[in-house]
Amino acid sequence: MNVLDKLRELIKRKGLSRTFSTLWKRYVFFHWELLWMERDLVSPVAPHKLRPYPAVRRVTITPHNATAFAKHFGDRVDTMAELAAEGHTGHMYLDDEGNAIGFIWGSTRDYHDRHYYGCWFPVKEGEFFEFGGEMIRAFFGTCLSVDVQVALWEAMAAQGCNKVVDVCETHNIPALKLHIRMGYQEQGRVTHVYGLFGRWRFFRETRYTGSRLEPLRKPGRPVVTAPA
Repeated sequence: MNVLDKLRELIKRKGLSRTFSTLWKRYVFFHWELLWMERDLVSPVAPHKLRPYPAVRRVTITPHNATAFAKHFGDRVDTMAELAAEGHTGHMYLDDEGNAIGFIWGSTRDYHDRHYYGCWFPVKEGEFFEFGGEMIRAFFGTCLSVDVQVALWEAMAAQGCNKVVDVCETHNIPALKLHIRMGYQEQGRVTHVYGLFGRWRFFRETRYTGSRLEPLRKPGRPVVTAPA
């Protein structure tokens, strides 16, 4: 399929307006806002109505078992091996055939996300930076989205951490709602990522007051806070 055919197929699937927007962001300019959030590692997660999921097995990711990502995350095999080799803590969840269907990572030191955003995420003493959480579509809307995080919090607490911090793109509404469900609190700061001509990236940080998550919060949803 040549470039023109690919463009026609893209327009057919997304429409002209969305296609133009996609191409503009990919080849001309984009601006992402990454909202910083945090949570203690001991407060319970609020009750939820997520559905159960089939049996899976949690395994610590190493440079030697990253091939388990080949079926569902084929383009991530080398990245997973690199992250494990660098000493970050990674959990993957395997189905009964030994294929990874989900994963999540934590770093106790400043993390350079060279594989996606391209910027540094500073980590303070006692914190860990949570990143890379993902699962295949078949597990969307299940309790696994909660269980993978809680399991990582427990593993990082065993390493001496008392707080998790992470970032979430402001246009990723499902992920923001997951953070609300998990009891995260906003830090009041945003990391801005700018992309220019598909080649250069620039970064800056801003602060804000109030809440940017409040409009997404369901009425009556409990707010989880640290124990006294």
